[in-house]
Amino acid sequence: MLNYKRKDGVDLSGTLYLPAGYDFNKKEKLPLLIWAYPREYKDKNTASQSTANPKEFTFPSYGSFIYWVAKGYAVLDNAAFPIVGEGTAEPNDTFIPQLIANAEAAINAVDSLGYIDRKKVAIGGHSYGAFMTAHLLSNTDLFACGVARSGAYNRTLTPFGFQSEQRNLWDDPQLYMTMSPFFSADRMKTPILLVHGSADNNPGTFTMQTERYFQALKNLGAPARMVILPRESHGYAAKENILHLLWEQDQFFEKYLKGK
Repeated sequence: MLNYKRKDGVDLSGTLYLPAGYDFNKKEKLPLLIWAYPREYKDKNTASQSTANPKEFTFPSYGSFIYWVAKGYAVLDNAAFPIVGEGTAEPNDTFIPQLIANAEAAINAVDSLGYIDRKKVAIGGHSYGAFMTAHLLSNTDLFACGVARSGAYNRTLTPFGFQSEQRNLWDDPQLYMTMSPFFSADRMKTPILLVHGSADNNPGTFTMQTERYFQALKNLGAPARMVILPRESHGYAAKENILHLLWEQDQFFEKYLKGK
């Protein structure tokens, strides 16, 4: 368990995995994969709480990056990405600056231990984590690449709220524009792997979200790849699709983090 602070004092945490046999004396600089999901809070004390258990067994699943520890990557799993709005402020009023602060804190924490190459860091997430990934790649130069799975990228297509956002599109049109990676697609210069199930029935993340975002990125010259998994819903179930997903991610990391 890695515990660290954001620049505004919010306590953060994540589970850091290093390859078996890692030499702590030589401290080889490894590429780093970060997996995260933003969560909203109304005060910093609550946001600083951690529910992670340092004694929990390692629990790999198709949805995590843990597998890549066996391929020579460092992995920061379930990195805390709180979005705080205290008093009359709403969390999403400063969503992007807080995302960036969370990402910087996570990278700094692992880098301070001497384990990673800061130029070879990838970010990834599913659903709202995919939304987070797109924002970070469009608004920072912290990452070499990112994986965004089953996300929503145009908030005008979810006009009556999303996550914990209570305001609708007509209450605050500018908020919905700012919160949409679709409208910052022209700033995307970082390689992104977009994955979606072709039968996503989650009302906030219809497959069209990824298809339209990908079209915008490609027309603007961004280095993007889209993978549509046949007959999958918001979570993925078929063995063939899960194995293909893992292969796609592996090829993506090998290319953009290891230069192969």
